[in-house]
Amino acid sequence: MSNRLGAATSPYLRQHADNPVHWREWTPEALAEARERDVPILLSVGYAACHWCHVMAHESFEDDEVAAAMNANFVNVKVDREERPDLDAVYMNATVALMGQGGWPMTCFLTPDGRPFFCGTYFPKPQFLRLLAAVAETWRTRRAEVEETSTRIATELRSMASGLPGGGPAVSPELCDHAVAAVLADEDRQHGGFYTNRAAAPKFPPSLLLEALLRNHERTGARAPLEAVERSCAAMARGGVYDQLAGGFARYSVDARWVVPHFEKMLYDNALLLRVYAHWHRRTSNPLARRITEETARFLIDDLGVGGMFASSLDADADGREGLTYVWTPEQLRDVLGDDDGRWAAALFRVTDQGSFENGTSVLQLPEDPDDPVRFDRVRAALLSARRARPQPARDDKVVTAWNGFAITALAEASVSLGIPDFLDAATRCAANVVELHLVDGRLRRAGLGGRVGESAAILEDHAALATGLLTLHQLTGDPDWLTTALALLDSALEHFADPDRPGHWYDTADNAESLVLRPADPLDGATGCGASLIAEALLTAAHLAPQQRADRYAEAAEATLARAAVILARAARSGGHWLTVAEAAVRGPLQVAVACDPQRSELLSAARQLAPGGAIVVGGPANSSPLLAGRDRIGGADAAYVCRGRVCDAPVTTVGELRDALGAAV
Repeated sequence: MSNRLGAATSPYLRQHADNPVHWREWTPEALAEARERDVPILLSVGYAACHWCHVMAHESFEDDEVAAAMNANFVNVKVDREERPDLDAVYMNATVALMGQGGWPMTCFLTPDGRPFFCGTYFPKPQFLRLLAAVAETWRTRRAEVEETSTRIATELRSMASGLPGGGPAVSPELCDHAVAAVLADEDRQHGGFYTNRAAAPKFPPSLLLEALLRNHERTGARAPLEAVERSCAAMARGGVYDQLAGGFARYSVDARWVVPHFEKMLYDNALLLRVYAHWHRRTSNPLARRITEETARFLIDDLGVGGMFASSLDADADGREGLTYVWTPEQLRDVLGDDDGRWAAALFRVTDQGSFENGTSVLQLPEDPDDPVRFDRVRAALLSARRARPQPARDDKVVTAWNGFAITALAEASVSLGIPDFLDAATRCAANVVELHLVDGRLRRAGLGGRVGESAAILEDHAALATGLLTLHQLTGDPDWLTTALALLDSALEHFADPDRPGHWYDTADNAESLVLRPADPLDGATGCGASLIAEALLTAAHLAPQQRADRYAEAAEATLARAAVILARAARSGGHWLTVAEAAVRGPLQVAVACDPQRSELLSAARQLAPGGAIVVGGPANSSPLLAGRDRIGGADAAYVCRGRVCDAPVTTVGELRDALGAAV
């Protein structure tokens, strides 16, 4: 036996390739080995940017004593949760059910056929050694109890995964307003964001809820949703959770005031937040929104760009210390900037002798804009240059299909909001590379590394997020290839992920994917939208871009999917941020704006893209160049915009003012 992670396509797995533990990837061969040896599977799940995953690896998996106990009594399987979210979902549900909470690293003990019988998270070395001995002894001497327990747990997990109850209210403007009121009731009005407990900490960027609130404001004109967005977005942008030197957001804040982050930076967070800040700027022209939008987009391109696509994350640690790259003392500022600028920067960035982090260091904040922008730019450039000489966090270069789909959509929308074509170019390059690499013989894959696609099949969120990104590019470029590929992805999703017996219910894994203890079907949104809410967005958009016969099928599937989720908006709106985002678009029709014009020169088309609310479909081109422009032409030599809500259309308009009035009608 030996460690077999050296050839993995996951950087996280490769980090463990030199462990004395005889790690395997999750494969049929690993499960067969457990059956042949008649030993349990020890499943360890984590990801590259996880601080406590690194701690447990150093304490236990690099230790010969621990490795000997693991190798003697278990088949040891290491899983990257980002590469195999299906496995992560199944065994995280088991961990939460057994322990009351979950997290990473996740440590599960399974029967050789994959049924869990004991689960936990991080274990210090002494406790882990005792656990290994106890589990091995129980397996040898109390097998019947293990079998009974694992069967009972597997049965309960299948029951939990049965899906949402039917019979919820209809998706309507009133239901959306009810959900928004429930979300706003949980807002931390002092610090921004939303309460998760009495301490309001830890606090995660609520990107999905913020996008939903913006869309509600656009539909209703209500100020409260917009004001909540502005409080949250300003607080995050000015706090330590945002990198004040290089741009980009950390995963979360450990405190309620967004001061001290957990320092890893994830692609999905930054892509989803980029979409929110671009939307905020497009709606309000707020200068802070503009700056954060541009800096976050540049962070994606400059710091996460890999092979024309985007890497998964930057680690929280550098040289074995969390936050080492990012924190400062007053003395360090003076060493780089000199006494005068050093003192000015310390006051501006709230760097104190006491510090806001560990050992007297401070995380940079920017509570207010500097009074001297030129000096600020000079100081920031000098500090960033000095910071680059420090140890840098490792980057997980794995390219995840869904997260790159988020980035495609966000960069394309940012290009519209800020008028920066480079961002659309980056989105287009990413899409071309992902489609070329990850679409293999008509079936989508989950991830790749270094130009080599992995074996893991794509899940529902991958199909949905990539399709939405491609549909966004089609609207902005008019390129029919993006539409063709997006519709093929949706057809594949309908064939392989939709439940044929329950319209609107979706599985996260395909019908011909590897059979696990259960087939996951998570209906709730988390840090990202669940697969079902993401596919609802893509179907809703495609229903108004596709040829009629396919469009009707997409519209019916979108309607059924949203209807099944209405119970979430009615009872648990905080867990339905993306559902609410999609519902806000749906109850407006969704809005479609088709501009008969020369798309390269049309001021009316540019205005339509700026004025249209989130989730609206906007196309431009000559008459009959797309289904939305069938029989629709310029009027009297002027560009004409045709505005529709669902299947009902207004009279065409030819001026920006008329278009603004047409799009501003509340629902």
